[in-house]
Amino acid sequence: MEHSVVTPRPIRHAPGQQNDPAGWACGVGAHGLDLAFTAGADPVDELAGLGRWSMVRQTSQMRLSAVALQLLGVGAGDAGERWAAKVVAEDTALLAETLSAISRHGSAETCEFRVIEDEQGIRWLRLQALAAAERPVATGMLTDITGAKRAAMRERFNFALTRYLIGTDTFDEAVYKIIHLVCEELGWDWGAFWALEHSGADEVLRCRHVWHTADRDYAQFRAAATALAVRPGEGLVGETWLEGRAQWVDASATHADMARVQAAQRCGLQSGFFFPVTYVAADGALHCAGVLEFFSVAPRQREAQLPGLAESISALIAQTAQRMIQQERVRVLAQTDEMTGLINRAHFHELLDAACEQGSPFGLLYIDLDQFKPINDGFGHAAGNVVLCQFADRLRGLAPAGAVVARLGGDEFALMAPAGLGESALDELAGAVLAAARTRFNYMGHELSVSASIGVGLFPQHARDTARLLHAADVAMYVSKRNGRNLVSYFGSENDMQQGAVAAQLLMLSALQDALQRDEFFLEYQPICDTQDMRVVALEALIRWRKADGSVVPPDQFIPVAEQSRLIVLIGRWVIEQVCRDLPLLQASGMPQIRVHVNMAAPEFLDSELPRELMAITAAAGIAPDRICLELTEGVIMQRIEKALPIMTELVRLGFEIGLDDFGMGYSSLSLLKALPISSLKIDRLFLRGVPHESNDCAIVRSIIDLGRNMKLRVVAEGVETDAHLGFLRQFGCALVQGYLPGRPVRLAPFLASMPEAAIGGRHAAR
Repeated sequence: MEHSVVTPRPIRHAPGQQNDPAGWACGVGAHGLDLAFTAGADPVDELAGLGRWSMVRQTSQMRLSAVALQLLGVGAGDAGERWAAKVVAEDTALLAETLSAISRHGSAETCEFRVIEDEQGIRWLRLQALAAAERPVATGMLTDITGAKRAAMRERFNFALTRYLIGTDTFDEAVYKIIHLVCEELGWDWGAFWALEHSGADEVLRCRHVWHTADRDYAQFRAAATALAVRPGEGLVGETWLEGRAQWVDASATHADMARVQAAQRCGLQSGFFFPVTYVAADGALHCAGVLEFFSVAPRQREAQLPGLAESISALIAQTAQRMIQQERVRVLAQTDEMTGLINRAHFHELLDAACEQGSPFGLLYIDLDQFKPINDGFGHAAGNVVLCQFADRLRGLAPAGAVVARLGGDEFALMAPAGLGESALDELAGAVLAAARTRFNYMGHELSVSASIGVGLFPQHARDTARLLHAADVAMYVSKRNGRNLVSYFGSENDMQQGAVAAQLLMLSALQDALQRDEFFLEYQPICDTQDMRVVALEALIRWRKADGSVVPPDQFIPVAEQSRLIVLIGRWVIEQVCRDLPLLQASGMPQIRVHVNMAAPEFLDSELPRELMAITAAAGIAPDRICLELTEGVIMQRIEKALPIMTELVRLGFEIGLDDFGMGYSSLSLLKALPISSLKIDRLFLRGVPHESNDCAIVRSIIDLGRNMKLRVVAEGVETDAHLGFLRQFGCALVQGYLPGRPVRLAPFLASMPEAAIGGRHAAR
């Protein structure tokens, strides 16, 4: 229970009291002791707040100085009363035991106890005794430690509050935790949070969260609070919100909001404290997030802990609210196509996954604009962007309720029809999309014409998962293009293009198996540099494939094919082994602490044998595991989080580092990041393209930098190609960069040849 303290009453002298030469007088005390007290206080004792006492051990006579009497709340005229009544009941046994030990043994005891007065509340006192085993008189000090106790309580409370809020995912959860913590830590019996809501044209405050102890019946009081709608300025809550100041309420006093005060009193609640949750927003204005109220069964205590902590609580709630607003903005930006405002490819795939898991039939339209490239070539990209944005607006207008419209990239769009839309309605929708594409677009007075080729895939008729459904619709779209454009085509399993794609994939798999046997793979290394001096601190190993005829196959062509078979695991092991062969050469060239980042595919990282095999490879090569950082994407984790997380944990235990690649391409990491044992994250190059001119890209990059720094993660920005990129990243504290500006991927030998300059941070040498 919370209590507070006011200035002690002055010492009164009993009529006819006589002082001895030492300034002591006698009276009857507590705990079976004869209590003596002084008629006047020593100025030095008063200045130091130090109470002195002495005890004749054999006779149990105890003498108290005037300051000691003040601390105990006993006046000189009250010498006859039992001062033990001032001690909090829970502490009397401890105090009695301590005094008894001093009297019997003369031991050096210390006892901390509480005293209470009706008007002054609770104070903490410390009684200390000097060792007096060989002396008949024990002496010691009595001091007021209330300030130190309260400071320690505030520190514990703020620490607990901060710990509770770390990892809180929603604002409502954060507020409920705060109410619960205040009540339990500071001894309040009821707590509630009121927030502003719109009720028609009016704004009212409603009770959003309640916590109370279980020892009383609060059912009626709770029901009344949750049903109440308070206008700003009305009642205790409305006054607190409108005036922006805290206020105490005594249930025994008259108040304008007597109905609520009396309802609290019927539950046994005697005092309440109300304060606004305010913060200064980015625009410099003072905002009020709501009102917190707390009630106690104890009478009002004017120096309770809660008033002193109200400002800290408001600040932490405000920080939590702002953090969640920022996280939500990052999430929305990560899911949205910046130019058109439609859903982007990554999020559209997630929504398709969810629709396929639900299992209800639906149709997917894959839309590609015809004759779009000539507009870019003839009028510039600005004209092309206008066409894309206007077409996106037309798709929004055509989409039926429940449909999802996305831009997949370039001039490609997709429309996921709502579940249950029949084929005739789907035909009608596709025809409307064709008409919308044919309607001319206006750019600076010029009328621009395009058309659309549309492919339709049906779930589950044509495919039962996202990848195959997209493939089916894409194949059907190319049928429309082949047949003259401005058409709608449905996927057919007999389609030649599909068969050709399958054949090409089989051929690619055979060629990859041969490549492993013929040692046709090789590695290139791209520097990861310190932002400030461009010193190379790490490298990323990038696999390349040079076929027997000398042609180089881009990784984005063969890696997806390899991931569909066991080959990706074999290729991944080859990469680790080659890195372990190259690391000693790098370390011997003046980079003993160099770290190499290695990309991991989903099938590799879901292999339970991965930790054991990687440890065997590094041990055989004499390489410390912490010299290797295994990079994986959010998609790898989300495929099988229950299996991926134990593997990650074991790898970190063995000494490997784990980095999160392409961060920001999905929102799953925002909820999982706190649980993942990662040491670094990479900002996807997609977000850096618009830096520093596109505000949304800048916002995302800054948010990720701040998030990584606050979580003590190394943040690497990929795709750094211009001085403007580098300047922006330096300005906002990104520690590491990777891209064509700091250095292009090169074979090991050329990189080692450049080391004399690169090692001292020469940017052009690294390039």
